[in-house]
Amino acid sequence: MPNNLSTPNGPGRPKDLAKRQAILEAAKTLFLSNGYASTSMDAVATEAGVSKLTVYSHFNDKETLFSAAVVAKCEEQLPTLFFELPDGIAVETVLLNIARGFHHLINSDESVNLHRLMMTLGSQDPKLSQIFFEAGPQRMLHGMERLLAKVDQSGALSIDKPHNAAEHFFCLLKGAGNFRLLYGCGEPLTGEAAEEHVREVVGLFMRAYRPETA
Repeated sequence: MPNNLSTPNGPGRPKDLAKRQAILEAAKTLFLSNGYASTSMDAVATEAGVSKLTVYSHFNDKETLFSAAVVAKCEEQLPTLFFELPDGIAVETVLLNIARGFHHLINSDESVNLHRLMMTLGSQDPKLSQIFFEAGPQRMLHGMERLLAKVDQSGALSIDKPHNAAEHFFCLLKGAGNFRLLYGCGEPLTGEAAEEHVREVVGLFMRAYRPETA
């Protein structure tokens, strides 16, 4: 299986980075509107306003490009930095920031459409499903698992199974609302309602893993 990301050639000049971003934006647009099979590297190059050679110089093949587009979408709302535990910052604050980013991500139009696309393609191309899972959900789970392991070591919370706790955290945030959204029979929570949901989940999580007192 190809690597999830392909590093741009050269020293990362601003022009190169701008082209890479244009390619990723074009890829996200075309994969969602045309589907994976009907999106060619030629079409991505045309949409991005670059040559086909430029697309291949940044991304080895269509699978790598798809994976990178999924990662880019996730990093818009949940940069890797979010899964750090800075000194002097309360654990609850860190969890709230992650929760807000994740909640906004999964309820965005792009994310909903991408999940619907993967549900359609999953039975047809399990390899593509694996690429999507590793680039998106699994990447976030690993980041959260590492963070919760650090939280446990700090003593702020007692989390003996960080991986399980990470899954619980994200599943609580998705809730039934995200299922309704995916099925097309509901609207995403926004504004105060979204903030109330996020705070309720983080509060519940904190209480569930609060260290036992002697």
